[in-house]
Amino acid sequence: MILEVFTIAKQNDNVLINEQIKFEEMMVIGPNGEKLGIKKRQDALTLANYAGLDLVLMSSNGVPVCKVIDYNKFKYEKLKKEKEAKKRQREQNLELKEYRLSVTIDVHDFETKLKNARNYIEKGHKVKVSVRFKGRQIAHPELGRDVIVKFADKLNDVADVVEVPRLEGRTISLVVAPKK
Repeated sequence: MILEVFTIAKQNDNVLINEQIKFEEMMVIGPNGEKLGIKKRQDALTLANYAGLDLVLMSSNGVPVCKVIDYNKFKYEKLKKEKEAKKRQREQNLELKEYRLSVTIDVHDFETKLKNARNYIEKGHKVKVSVRFKGRQIAHPELGRDVIVKFADKLNDVADVVEVPRLEGRTISLVVAPKK
């Protein structure tokens, strides 16, 4: 018995439908979105049954609002909206990983950072690549630009450049994002 009650509650997702609605009067919205006015509970249920649809409680604040719709379709659309919201939130929460290189970076260090950046991009995250100039290196910004462009070119098969290389103080940086 307890398992049966739990299953019913889980199926309904805390949405009251048909006989579960206990309000005596409610604002009823038809299947096409037109307002049918305030109706008694029994009249609204009869209207829903006549249309072959369900009476679903949309809002219980103030005057309860119920809509005559197919409950399975309502549940599907609600689930679809939740998935879309999660997807948008995931896209907004993408992390930005920064890889710092130097003008005089060794080949092995370059390849290691490149491999790590590639793995991070393949997971769907953005990567910021920066070169910090030390001492008199700032006199030759083209060396830093060459290193950073070479890094971006090696990632060209999995990533697109989002922000072009730009010099900010003693650092030149660019941002790459996964290809869509």
